[in-house]
Amino acid sequence: MSNKGRIWFNGKLRESAECTVHIASHALHYGSSVFEGIRAYETPDGTFIFRGMDHLERLDYSARVYRIPMPYTPQELHDACRETVRDSGLKSAYIRPIVARGNCGLGVIPKDMSVVDVAVMVSPWGAYLGEEGLKNGIKACITSWNRLAPNTMPPGVKAGGNYLSSQLIGLEARDRGFEEGIGLGNDGLLSEGAGENIFLVLNGRLLTPPASSSILSGITRDTVITLADR
Repeated sequence: MSNKGRIWFNGKLRESAECTVHIASHALHYGSSVFEGIRAYETPDGTFIFRGMDHLERLDYSARVYRIPMPYTPQELHDACRETVRDSGLKSAYIRPIVARGNCGLGVIPKDMSVVDVAVMVSPWGAYLGEEGLKNGIKACITSWNRLAPNTMPPGVKAGGNYLSSQLIGLEARDRGFEEGIGLGNDGLLSEGAGENIFLVLNGRLLTPPASSSILSGITRDTVITLADR
């Protein structure tokens, strides 16, 4: 995945070469960033950002959990997403807003809490695990890595540092010849995949692990549950 067009960076659209962060960026050293993955779809009435405000309100919540000051409101970031999608020329797109601590000094606890970079980039990106996987299915396995316990790091927050756990799950699966890995919770029960929630259809019923099972309560997950209830 690579960005298409300009990037909205700290308040305005800029060429990608202008969007730089310091090598001492706190997010680079300690994973102190929060982000979202949002889809925009082509419709007969133009490009539509799917549940954009829900994503950006969760982004705002994630920033508050990690005490990252948010310079923009969810509505302002939604406007930034729309502006960046329009600038890209894409009819359907993947949108990545990210809020990251900047050059606020080395050390786990930031010395200057106010130094924050905010960016929105868009890219063409089809099915998460590829069009072939969407058509024919994929091979997945239970890995030896568990999901994060709720009292270790908040799994309901979409933070950069949380995804080191996901990388270990996904990398082990790839090493074993699978397309995706699945992590169990600390209780040994099904949790979620490296980068997605899990659903199972069994005897006409739609089953999915509860929010208490160390999962990110995904917005796509909520959409599936809402549609299934109709």
